[in-house]
Amino acid sequence: MSRRVVVTGASSGIGAATVRLFRERGWDAVGVARREDRLRELADETGADVFAADLTKQDDVDALRDHLRGLGPVHALVNNAGGALGLDSVEGSSVDDWLWMYDINVIGTKRVISALLPLLREGARESGHADIATVTSIAGHTAYAGGGGYNAAKFAEHALTEVLRLELNGEPIRVVEVAPGMVATEEFSLVRFGGDKARRDAVYEDVPEPLTAEDVAETIVHALTLPPHVDLDLIVVKPVAQAAPYRLHKGELRVRD
Repeated sequence: MSRRVVVTGASSGIGAATVRLFRERGWDAVGVARREDRLRELADETGADVFAADLTKQDDVDALRDHLRGLGPVHALVNNAGGALGLDSVEGSSVDDWLWMYDINVIGTKRVISALLPLLREGARESGHADIATVTSIAGHTAYAGGGGYNAAKFAEHALTEVLRLELNGEPIRVVEVAPGMVATEEFSLVRFGGDKARRDAVYEDVPEPLTAEDVAETIVHALTLPPHVDLDLIVVKPVAQAAPYRLHKGELRVRD
């Protein structure tokens, strides 16, 4: 039986890599993002179904639900859409940036879960189980200077995930949280710094092997392809060079004398 997974934030980075890997493993995949041109490229490359939607708009999420209902049951949902803006202090940061981060990381995730849970229950009835995986961040577990708005949003998304697991207890639906550390993707830091490529590049400069989008995709797919009674509640995945958000080694990794 073919299984269907819905991946949000699929136009680039972790989301696109996750769609690619699920397709390689034989899943039906539906990639969701705002940028239809990027989604079309992904569809042409992978054979995935795609749907353009802005998850901060309820009408778009409702349209996504209706589209998926026409395809059939959904067996897994990967909530990957999100993002960060700025690296300013709590005092000096923009309220509008905070509102955007909360809307896309938290409310957007809630909208999608509420809309798609009935379809996931259909998938669980058909195949015996379903999965919800949410990509948060180590920023949702450890605060760091300059992270105020993103920390707040990701802490909230982590709490949402924990509560959802409690609420779904007794149903055959796994709730998985994947919290990546430093991942070198083409867009995350570029968006965070308002398109400043020099600031984006400086984040990863001299860092030995930051995670790639493919590394995180492998983590997500692994968690959702384990035997259905095995629930990896929380997976924190970081490059070896990163001990914490505020402790990052630069330069070659060497065994101490």
